[in-house]
Amino acid sequence: MHEKQGSESGLILLTGATGYIGGRLLAALEARGDKVRCLARDPKRLAGRLGPNSEAVQADVLNADSLSGVFDGVDTAYYLIHAMGAGEAFQERDRQSALHFSQAAKAAGVKRIIYVGGLGNDQEALSPHLKSRQEVGDILRDSGIPIVELRASIVIGSGSLSFEMIRSLVERLPIMITPKWVSRQAQPIAIDDLLSYLLEATSLSDDDCRSYEIGGTDVASYAEIMRLYGRCRGLKVRMIPVPLLTPYISSLWLSLITPLYAQVGRQLIASIVHSTVVRDDAARRVFSAQPMGLEAAIRRALNNEDRSFAQTRWSDALSSSRQQETPAGQEFGRRLIDSRTSQVKVPARIAFKPIQSIGGNNGWYAWNGLWRCRGFLDLMLGGIGTRRGRRHPSALRVGDTLDFWRVEALEEGRWLRLSAEIKVPGRAWLEFEITEEHGVSTIRQTAIFDPLGFWGRLYWYSLIPLHQLVFGGMLKGIAKRAVNLHVEEQKRDK
Repeated sequence: MHEKQGSESGLILLTGATGYIGGRLLAALEARGDKVRCLARDPKRLAGRLGPNSEAVQADVLNADSLSGVFDGVDTAYYLIHAMGAGEAFQERDRQSALHFSQAAKAAGVKRIIYVGGLGNDQEALSPHLKSRQEVGDILRDSGIPIVELRASIVIGSGSLSFEMIRSLVERLPIMITPKWVSRQAQPIAIDDLLSYLLEATSLSDDDCRSYEIGGTDVASYAEIMRLYGRCRGLKVRMIPVPLLTPYISSLWLSLITPLYAQVGRQLIASIVHSTVVRDDAARRVFSAQPMGLEAAIRRALNNEDRSFAQTRWSDALSSSRQQETPAGQEFGRRLIDSRTSQVKVPARIAFKPIQSIGGNNGWYAWNGLWRCRGFLDLMLGGIGTRRGRRHPSALRVGDTLDFWRVEALEEGRWLRLSAEIKVPGRAWLEFEITEEHGVSTIRQTAIFDPLGFWGRLYWYSLIPLHQLVFGGMLKGIAKRAVNLHVEEQKRDK
């Protein structure tokens, strides 16, 4: 390994900070103490995500004039821009973007560019997507600036396009009709390992600035990756190979399974038909990163998702997605959400009282017969039913049982999360949150379901009409009870 020279002290320009890799890299750079300038077409999308050492500038790499001044004082620039969602014109957009960026960086005296490209044997007839990724690397190198190009295969992490595609196929389909491309070999890399490479690339010597092929420790076919994901989730993956299913038909089919791929599906599938395996191990000799295996990467992605989910406040999550309610259901990662609100002119402490007293002999404020029927059905299936009731008629603490629920999290007067302990094809939670502004309290009630595969999703969607009755009625009952409690308190005070 060559001796390294540090460059972390200078200003870093980061593109793609609103994207999957860039957003995580921004957090990692800030945690390391770097000064970061984020280039974005819409800096408002970074609101609330920038630390004290970071700033955002408005510019568009397709508009060369907008880059004036963007590189002032910059030592290292990360190029994480990708135009695959731009339709058939994405190759030309990628070409122009890279050219404008590298020319402006060269004129400003930038010392290094770090770029994430795609694995693929350039001696083969590559797909337009992979060919474009490698062409962008060539354009950046032609600027004369030292370039560290990291060529990667599938990135394993919640939010990665390839990972979400695998998740969608495994979670949504009881049986998969699989084309030839599922047998193609790939060498996936965990998002944490990719970030380690990206961070370390700032301190490589100039002699080590070149193109590197990076990947995890395991080589696997896409079929093997899907089976391993299924095993980590407790799902059995059934595949029926069909050799005549072309990449084009596969992309159309994939866009039906999940709308996320309606625009990028064709390019993504066309790239998957190529093997994306590390052939040059130079990265292992030059970098100190020690990539993990495929199963560890999948389990870490799922565990990180669980941890992030446990910390989520749905008032914040829905506001950031410009929604207030999701009465018909909304997907967040692999979770399905039914969230609704009601406003009452009472203090938050009063609005929370009916919530704190829910369950047991107090009931669920609406359709108590349906709640009892659900408990009876659970008993018939060998579950606990509703026989446990509650420990105290009005007081709660973490770990308490409420019929077939258990108190998982509690913030007195503000927030309650219950986890279901009945038999369901997945995991279920019920959450209540109170926010108060100018004497008006907003009661947010959120039902959350983590479905286990196709049957879990079928279970959720088949219950949507009942959700409208039960959850809608419960929220109205809580709001009504809160108003009555407030009136009773005012009468006592008089």
